[in-house]
Amino acid sequence: MRQIKRLIIDNILPDWYLNIRRWRKAHGGAFPRIRRPITFNEKILHRILFERCPIFAQVVDKAAVRSYVGERLGPEILPTVYHLTSDPRTIPFDRLPDKFVVKPTHGSGWVKIVTDKSTLDPVALVATCAEWLKRSYYKETREIAYKHIKPRVIIEEFIEDGSGFTPNDYRLFVFDGVVKLIQADVDRFTHHFQRFYTPEWQKIDARNAWYDVSGDAREPTHLVEMIKSAEILADGWDFIRVDFYDTPHRFYFGELTLAPNAGRASFFPEEFDYYLGSLWKTRTRRGRP
Repeated sequence: MRQIKRLIIDNILPDWYLNIRRWRKAHGGAFPRIRRPITFNEKILHRILFERCPIFAQVVDKAAVRSYVGERLGPEILPTVYHLTSDPRTIPFDRLPDKFVVKPTHGSGWVKIVTDKSTLDPVALVATCAEWLKRSYYKETREIAYKHIKPRVIIEEFIEDGSGFTPNDYRLFVFDGVVKLIQADVDRFTHHFQRFYTPEWQKIDARNAWYDVSGDAREPTHLVEMIKSAEILADGWDFIRVDFYDTPHRFYFGELTLAPNAGRASFFPEEFDYYLGSLWKTRTRRGRP
């Protein structure tokens, strides 16, 4: 029965139905205003359902986005790539540094962080990569931007900022080319917590319902430069999220996000969802942003 159910979901039920169904489940059964969205989460759903832009596939592809960023900000902001392949058996383990990050180019949230190569099981990592390549992030999420991305594995530089196991992740929400909100994610793979800040690094009394808010994130050393860079990358977009990592010496590009949490992350207080929605002046696109 599970196989039959999965077959129906993967091949029969349409994208629009599954996206609305999953959105409603995440928001307690509420019906979204699809055609005239108001909240931030409704506008993310609207983007997923209606926006069709060729550049979407490039900006969510972990490898292809590098050219988009490099053309606008220069290659020095990008983490070093050690290997890019569609066959994980070609990974040159003997030439890799002691620390690196492995992830597929066609998904989100799938990642393997290696901080000590001497403890790594190469066979297991190759098997994990092979499993990633078999999966379709589009089929699992029904976000059409991922539908035509070529599955590959990319191995990148591990960014160290001195904060712990993984660097703090600074996620800048850019509306019509202006940064309006910064989300700081700390200890994402251990004791994950988030904080929302203004561009002036003033704490905002709101939170994502998925995470408890405890403690503060340190202000990034290169906050001003991050904001300027995010606004350059977001030029021409009604909304896009630009992620960076910061170190004492420089900052690095992380990724671009078109539909944070697929619009399924509730906010507390609920009014914050309406506030972010008011900043997003949606324009349904079928060409370039």
